[in-house]
Amino acid sequence: MALIDRFPRHIFTSRGWGLLGAGTVFLLAAQVMGRRDLLTLAVLLLVLPLLALAGTRVLKPNFQVYREFSPASVETAATATVRLAVARTGLGSGHALMEERLPARFGESPVFRFPARSATGGTSRYEYHLRSAKRGQFVIGPVTAEFSDPFGLSLHRHAIDDGDILTVTPAAVELPVTGLAGARGHDGVTATRIRANPSDDDVMTREYRHGDPMRRVHWAATARHGQLMVRQEESVTTPEATIILDQRLAAFTRGAFSAGGTSHRGAAGPDGHELVTSDTFEWAVTAAMSIGAHLAERNYALRFLDAAGEPAFQHSPSAPEPEAEEYIGTSGLQSIAESLAAIQLTGHHHGRRDARESSSSSRASGRHPSGGEGGPQPFDDRLMDKLAAHRMRGPILAILGNLTPAEARALTPAAGFTANAFALVIAERLQELEGVLETLRLGGWRAVAVTPASPLPAAWAAFDADGAAPLAAAPDVRRGSGARR
Repeated sequence: MALIDRFPRHIFTSRGWGLLGAGTVFLLAAQVMGRRDLLTLAVLLLVLPLLALAGTRVLKPNFQVYREFSPASVETAATATVRLAVARTGLGSGHALMEERLPARFGESPVFRFPARSATGGTSRYEYHLRSAKRGQFVIGPVTAEFSDPFGLSLHRHAIDDGDILTVTPAAVELPVTGLAGARGHDGVTATRIRANPSDDDVMTREYRHGDPMRRVHWAATARHGQLMVRQEESVTTPEATIILDQRLAAFTRGAFSAGGTSHRGAAGPDGHELVTSDTFEWAVTAAMSIGAHLAERNYALRFLDAAGEPAFQHSPSAPEPEAEEYIGTSGLQSIAESLAAIQLTGHHHGRRDARESSSSSRASGRHPSGGEGGPQPFDDRLMDKLAAHRMRGPILAILGNLTPAEARALTPAAGFTANAFALVIAERLQELEGVLETLRLGGWRAVAVTPASPLPAAWAAFDADGAAPLAAAPDVRRGSGARR
């Protein structure tokens, strides 16, 4: 029996291998002894396991699997409950051993028997829990089942569903209350054109801007002025904030490359590959989530842009609406969290020497100092136009990687579109940012330099001190008990 156990069990069971062995012995005996009855027995013993093998491969039982995550998307370090319901939809009976396949980061895959002891109405229900320390999207499943023929001669394991994606979002860090939440600017209030006999409607309205909801159109003022006019007093009650999330590979991996290749790492994506990220970018993602949550709790409408002025989440595979820029309320904050779950660095890496050389050559050729030949460039006219369209409607917050001096100079004019411009600049070494910070501050930005070890609440509080406060490394405290370190 010990010898039989060494044969692969995914083809035949021990009983099946035993019949094959016995059939082979009887076949040799029939040849030696010339006995036809032994030959008949040998053929029967050899054919039975082969028929069982064909049956388990061709005649696959049909099942329906329903998988539910609670909550639908979970924060890092929090626990998600997975509920499985498995029902047989085709003919057949008997028991099966099933396994829910999980990515390696979740540990050992759960194994269960079908049908369950508590099965009702032909449906078996199971429940287990998952937790991930890193953000990302992970394929949970498929459920695989091990089936055998009625004689127990052959085994076959195959998937009975395709699996589902669990989205793990970055957990927000609790930020201290500072003066930043009150930095609303003028919220877009502009003077309307006054006619010879101005009315109260003229004082209460302004010209329509792209993005204004149609419910705010003031039709009487529109008819009088001959163009769309909207009520401006309502906008004061909804402050706006624009968050620029830099996600360029070059900005977050400068100095993080070794001779043997890159040192960035990440969480597994839907296809099992690693997200392209780094420690500095993970800090930026947490900052974006935390600042967004902090402002959303104070009824801010949020706009997320990338360094080129494009929608910040257009390249995130987890974004529910990749082309969206504006987010409002609880649903908007949930959309931001899901969009940040699988966001990663984009573009090509250039070393510092390449950046300096491209900066010099760009000044000679007239190209933007921080970009390549084609495609949207960081901090160029497209971003400035987007910011100008919402001039003075609220603060601008930029979460940036390690900028070059040329990139910092290109960004400085953006501070002119708001009364309050804040910049978090992240690098592995703070001394690398001295010139960049000076450039931004001279341009009207309140800039704070941080490293991946800097506590986010301290960085947020440093804006009240104009970024002058030193940032000591300390562990972050996450929101909620399920996300504390």
